[in-house]
Amino acid sequence: MGSYLIKRLGLAFITLFVIMFVSYALLRLAPGDPAKASMFGEGQSGGEGLSGDKGAFAVNQVMRDKLYLDKPLYVGFCKWLSGVVMRGDLGNSVSVDKGRPVAALILERLPVTLSLNIWAILVTYLLAIPAGIYSAVYPKSFSDKTMTFFLFFLYSLPVFWAALVLQALFCEGGRYPFFPLKGLSVYNTWGMNTWHVLGATAMHYILPVFCLSYAGFAGLSRYSRSGMMDVINMDYIRTARAKGLPETTVIFKHALRNAVIILITLFAGLIPGLVAGSIIVEHVFSIPGMGLLSMNALNSRDIPLLMALFGFGGVLTLAGLLAADIMYVIADPRISFQGRR
Repeated sequence: MGSYLIKRLGLAFITLFVIMFVSYALLRLAPGDPAKASMFGEGQSGGEGLSGDKGAFAVNQVMRDKLYLDKPLYVGFCKWLSGVVMRGDLGNSVSVDKGRPVAALILERLPVTLSLNIWAILVTYLLAIPAGIYSAVYPKSFSDKTMTFFLFFLYSLPVFWAALVLQALFCEGGRYPFFPLKGLSVYNTWGMNTWHVLGATAMHYILPVFCLSYAGFAGLSRYSRSGMMDVINMDYIRTARAKGLPETTVIFKHALRNAVIILITLFAGLIPGLVAGSIIVEHVFSIPGMGLLSMNALNSRDIPLLMALFGFGGVLTLAGLLAADIMYVIADPRISFQGRR
């Protein structure tokens, strides 16, 4: 196992290097001037109006020097990479809270996004697996057909549209104002005990977590159903039933353990997908997390901050793949690291 992990980590570093180089190249080659975008915001008229002014030109040139925009692409990337590897310095933001270290910005926003996505993952798996098992045990029943229609309907809904509709209907100022309009925390806790604060905080989480999890829940439940139906029809399941074992033992002990392999495979891509989806959800619900930070960085072409965010997404994806490989062995003893090359 140790040699396999060393090989995988080495491959992960090479993959991450390629991801970061391609990301930096795309940021540099994209249309527009990153220096002006960082100074004034992409698409704003301030940069155009000041472009002829000597002071604005000087500031623009300082920004270009700071971002190595006048240097060849590979030189700028090597400068950024050397700062990360040699000093552990991700650089300073040039647009979002100008001058603040990128690492401080990410560490400030990361707990918010992590709390949101952890709840979304828990909800997705805790609901998707039982729904898939039920549909597989009772295939082609009325409940299975109804669930299939409902899940495909959920899967087809765009996240941004669903978030805006839910906000317009069920948030403060909407038709049925049951939930808070924005944020994840209670701003005024005066006169509230601990349970009231926890309840009010949970109300902030319900709609954002639903928007993050409903598409994953719909997809995972269908995969869970498909995996269970393949396993249920195998000979060893018939043998277990012929021995007189209870149906719950057959389903949850013998069938589920083999059917869960496909869910482990999907887990590797679920976490990065949720983080990417949180950009829209956090923007709609004004949640100060990594998603909103990414949106602001993209709008202002903040290269140091974007590079750190791309690196975070790459590490998250590679860690998910490695975690999936380890969970394969836990779920199925027939799988061994010694057989992998």
